[in-house]
Amino acid sequence: MLSSSRSHQRSFSLRKPSLIAAAVVAALHAGWAWAVEPFTLRDIRVEGLQRTEPGTVFGSLPFRIGDTYNDEKGAAALRALFATGLFSDVRLEIEGDVVVVVVEERPIVSNVEFVGIKEFDREVLVRALREVGIAEGRPFDKALVDRAEQELKRQYLSKSLYGAEVITTVTPQERNRVNVTFTVTEGGVAKIREIRIVGAKAFPESRLKGLMSLTEGGWMTWYTKSDRYSRAKLNADLEQLRSFYLNRGYLEFSVVSTQVAISPDKQDISITINIHEGQPYVVTAVELEGQYFGKEDDFKSLVTIKPGEPYRAEDVAETVRAFTERFGAFGYAFARVEPQTDIDRETGRVKVVLVANPQRRVYVRRINVAGNTRTRDEVIRRELRQFESAWYDGDRIRLSRDRVDRLGYFNEVSIETNEVPGSPDQVDLTLNVVEKPTGNLLLGAGFSSAEKLTLTASIKQDNIFGSGNYLGFEFNTSKYNQNFIISTLDPYFTIDGISRSIDLYYRTNQPLSSQGSDYKLVTPGAAIRFGVPFTEYDTVYFGIGVESTEIKGDEAGMPLSYSEYRDRFGARSVSMPLTIGWTRDGRDSALVPTRGRYQRLNGEASLAGDARYVKANYQFQQYIPLGQSFTLAFNAEVGVGKGLSGRPLPVFKNFTGGGLGSVRGFAQSSFGFVDSSTGARVGGDKRLNLNTELYVPFPGSGTDRTLRLFGYFDAGNVFDDRQEKVSVENLRASVGIGFSWVSPVGPLKLAYGIPVRAKSGDRIERLQFQIGTAF
Repeated sequence: MLSSSRSHQRSFSLRKPSLIAAAVVAALHAGWAWAVEPFTLRDIRVEGLQRTEPGTVFGSLPFRIGDTYNDEKGAAALRALFATGLFSDVRLEIEGDVVVVVVEERPIVSNVEFVGIKEFDREVLVRALREVGIAEGRPFDKALVDRAEQELKRQYLSKSLYGAEVITTVTPQERNRVNVTFTVTEGGVAKIREIRIVGAKAFPESRLKGLMSLTEGGWMTWYTKSDRYSRAKLNADLEQLRSFYLNRGYLEFSVVSTQVAISPDKQDISITINIHEGQPYVVTAVELEGQYFGKEDDFKSLVTIKPGEPYRAEDVAETVRAFTERFGAFGYAFARVEPQTDIDRETGRVKVVLVANPQRRVYVRRINVAGNTRTRDEVIRRELRQFESAWYDGDRIRLSRDRVDRLGYFNEVSIETNEVPGSPDQVDLTLNVVEKPTGNLLLGAGFSSAEKLTLTASIKQDNIFGSGNYLGFEFNTSKYNQNFIISTLDPYFTIDGISRSIDLYYRTNQPLSSQGSDYKLVTPGAAIRFGVPFTEYDTVYFGIGVESTEIKGDEAGMPLSYSEYRDRFGARSVSMPLTIGWTRDGRDSALVPTRGRYQRLNGEASLAGDARYVKANYQFQQYIPLGQSFTLAFNAEVGVGKGLSGRPLPVFKNFTGGGLGSVRGFAQSSFGFVDSSTGARVGGDKRLNLNTELYVPFPGSGTDRTLRLFGYFDAGNVFDDRQEKVSVENLRASVGIGFSWVSPVGPLKLAYGIPVRAKSGDRIERLQFQIGTAF
């Protein structure tokens, strides 16, 4: 009989002869001999299985029925069965010419529980333990428990919880199962008490510390958590310091050492950074060396390094990137541009030499898409401008990445270039995406003495079922303005990229009045619109709609403008508006823009039906970065409308203004012509809005752009020639402050405004907030 336990399996290892000897002694005491005369197998039996399939055992054995069995094959069988990780004990028993495999299965993990966790979601820890081998449904191994405890502690260390303790309890269950419970004592968070930068001479220590994401404790660190130590964050801060000095000419700057000390109670952390500044250098010349294919002048136009100015690592990196991209546009995917510096320490001058090695031209064999667990491949691939089996084109590849990124379905979009083994002139591209939730809940609210509390909401799904299509639902609960809108958008209605959108809506509206009345405007309608991409960045929209507007209610309390219009043209007006529009979005972010420009032009005309008119609206936004932390934003919007066929602009098509999206500090929709009999605001045929905002970091939040303070200046009005003509004297204006926060449900703004230019009768609303829009 030949048998073995797990320790016996180890005794067969040739690397541990002492264990072999011990196993031999144990075997002799057990009364059986190692040596077995080789024989021909007549049968193989397996005993002890509960959950494991017999095929798993038979598949691991190095012998079959009819083979010749010997000791070497028996030892190999034991090693193979233990290697599966399914068994805690394995024996081979010889009964004549039959081999009996006796196994004892490992228990299965039935349940993994956590007690005392507050800092993490359970799913985060479950995923972390699955990577080390502890998970529901997997075989239990005591050796993995220590690894699991260390992994849990590592997770807590990443949150600066250095005093976290973990105790594991294993509870046997029926049917050879176990429950594993990790009881965690999290302890207190270790916070950074002091940061010191030793060796700084050219710049104040306070300025250098201001560049770091790690900070000492402050009154806002409860939100930013920037006083929690992280090695990754410290490394990033060291790179930030290095970049700061290199961008100011300190070519020989270096971080000599860093010391991180923790107090005995594991609650306070001190960080000391020792640096060597060196001396600043000024660039004297920039030279090109290497292979540039006779296009040196073309490449020289891309150089941003300026002789006579301090050496700036950013300019060097930008030039290298531009050179590499230009080579990529020629098909040289692996071009290398190496910046070399010739330093003269005595004079503090440096010459920069850009050495180019374009290597070889390649074409793209295959493009792979990875990471899209929800979005269909075709939704991503139709945005690509680099094609398979075509020459590698760096410009098209970057454009492809940007187009996929602009879809708004992904947190991260990147492209990897991989060589094809054995084919030096081919590459494969892998487009990696990290998906994000594409459903949005946007809320807005305002308060005034007339409308009281006004709520608006919308539920939008930008990538429904992973198809790339949009479906949205919006409603407004205002006392005077109630909207119900359903919208859908197919961005690739045709294979050429023409989009189609459909809107169904039902609106009721009552202009703001100084006295109660029962009249209102009821407007059901539908519209269809097509978007035609004329360039990679410009899209023109064409559409047609049909709507019916009815003026309901008694004339008592109704504005004179509405009663006169109803008397002349009837209570119901049907129109078929034609729409045309154009957009271009060059902002770096739709949620938190810091640079770039956005433009939108919309036109609407009704040439048939009861209501005949034309309207146009143009919006322009510009974002200007002021350093790393400040952003100046401008917004301008101009609108004009006119009636056709000798008719006035329908009163229900007037522009409105005041409040959110216009001039803050004034009540919503309170601008425009004031009816003399009722005091109702009925808007006007012209609109002008001018907005300026300056964003600054929220105190204590460091460089976090999701939470910022802003000051603003608004000016604008809605004009009507019967009362207020377009002029500077008739503009309303306000100044104010507020804060902006990218909350889980969208960007939120809370603003307090003070009108600085108002007239008697204007309705004031100083405090306003909304979620979901920039201006």
